Amino acid sequence: MPIKVYKPTTPGRRKSSVDAFADITKFEPEKSLVTVLKRKAGRNNQGKLTVRHQGGGVKRFYRLVDFKQKKFDAPATVIAIEYDPNRGPRLALIEYQDKTRAYILCPQGLNVGDSVMSSDSTIEAKVGNRMKLENIPVGLFVYNIEVTPGKGGQLVRGAGLSAQFVGIEGDYAQIRLPSGETRMIPKTCFASVGVVGNADHRLVRYGKAGRMRLRGIRPRVKGKNMNPVDHPHGGGEGHSPIGQKRGPRTVYGKAARGVQTRKPKKWSNKFIISSRRKKSK
Repeated sequence: MPIKVYKPTTPGRRKSSVDAFADITKFEPEKSLVTVLKRKAGRNNQGKLTVRHQGGGVKRFYRLVDFKQKKFDAPATVIAIEYDPNRGPRLALIEYQDKTRAYILCPQGLNVGDSVMSSDSTIEAKVGNRMKLENIPVGLFVYNIEVTPGKGGQLVRGAGLSAQFVGIEGDYAQIRLPSGETRMIPKTCFASVGVVGNADHRLVRYGKAGRMRLRGIRPRVKGKNMNPVDHPHGGGEGHSPIGQKRGPRTVYGKAARGVQTRKPKKWSNKFIISSRRKKSK
């Protein structure tokens, strides 16, 4: 959807933009499909801070999105396109013939009045339909992909993302993910056909600190601006460099910025056909 840019009447407005919301057809969420989203502000169950720079923000409900769509061979009609404050893509409110409703991720090209279906057999591979990977034609773009059969979609759920179905070899389907990585996923896993909508979400510029606080993001302070007791980069006179260190460090002293954190012998490495890392020439 297009991004709206206002006249630069203030310094904050000059560098900011907002979503146009031109595709939204319903502005109040479905009451039966929302729940309270409890704020944690980066704390664990002991109240200790485990994730920095989180807190505050606008109160919002969590939409109960159906990532499984296990109601097979039951056509559903899209009755509304809604905004979700908890994610980038839009939500499509669908209604089955028995009048039950559900939220699904809205792909590009899905409009009010269209019909979608989920099936464990072969059906038409049109936008919004969900089926097993083994029943999807090779070369199509898919999203909301399962990793474990029956668990629900876990991969490719962000705004504007899609993965390409490369082919099937044995009991596994080969998927090229948005990162460039090609990996094997069980062919009995489900995926939806299409590309996740609202691709312009990444173009929004928030412009000022106040809008970030409304999102629940608190200020960040550079380590070099702190004292040595607070950060490995701290200390020195004025705006000093990080000192005699091999490279940047996190506030906890671990290497940061470009350092590999994935375990070299992780169990899922056997499913990766080609890594997203660029090979040096």
